[in-house]
Amino acid sequence: MRFVPTKTLEQQSCLMLHRARHLFIRQQTAIINSIRAYLAEFGIVSPVGRRGVEQLLEVVADPADHRLPEVARACVTALGSQLRSLKAQILEFDRCIIAWHRSHATSKRLDAIPGVGPALATALVASIADPKAFRSGRDFSAWVGLVPRQNSSGGKDKLGSISKQGDRYLRSLFTAGALAVIRYAKIHGTGHRPWLTGLLARRPTRVAAIALANKIARMAWAMMARGERYREPAALAT
Repeated sequence: MRFVPTKTLEQQSCLMLHRARHLFIRQQTAIINSIRAYLAEFGIVSPVGRRGVEQLLEVVADPADHRLPEVARACVTALGSQLRSLKAQILEFDRCIIAWHRSHATSKRLDAIPGVGPALATALVASIADPKAFRSGRDFSAWVGLVPRQNSSGGKDKLGSISKQGDRYLRSLFTAGALAVIRYAKIHGTGHRPWLTGLLARRPTRVAAIALANKIARMAWAMMARGERYREPAALAT
């Protein structure tokens, strides 16, 4: 039988912090989409991005702009107030995550891995009560859902897309971190990362990001299970 290690109260509290922040981010996205959709019905549109939403709210706050009826203006004003409240609370959650990160030695060690920031580092420490419960880095990566499905028979290996099993939140953080590494490498050059250079030459960016996320997950497990610090590969150290 396989038993699940019990999380500490500190770990459970940190996970609650992440889940509440993630919930507020989804609500923020929903409100932004609603504001854009409602105002588009009156022919009021703005560019994509954070500044575009602010431009829409400036239009709503202008009483001299008669494109918007007063009832609609009151509704969008309420949505704008809710949006600002959510943004302030998300920033407060971010400060709490940074404080938790700085107070935990394992989280600070994981932060040294390229593609791992305070959000992913704290989520890993809070989600995994005992890293040694996984036999290998591949087992941990499979638990996150970053390994391909296998449908092999007759001596032929048939690999499909990733399984997407396990923790969806951790998987999204790993993928975002991998995409950040690839984006940085494309801007500053990939010559010092031969493995990533070869992968990007053979595969699309999204496929390469999943492979890199898998690699990052294995490194993170090894550091947590063995208490090690991140060591740069020889190609990066030279």
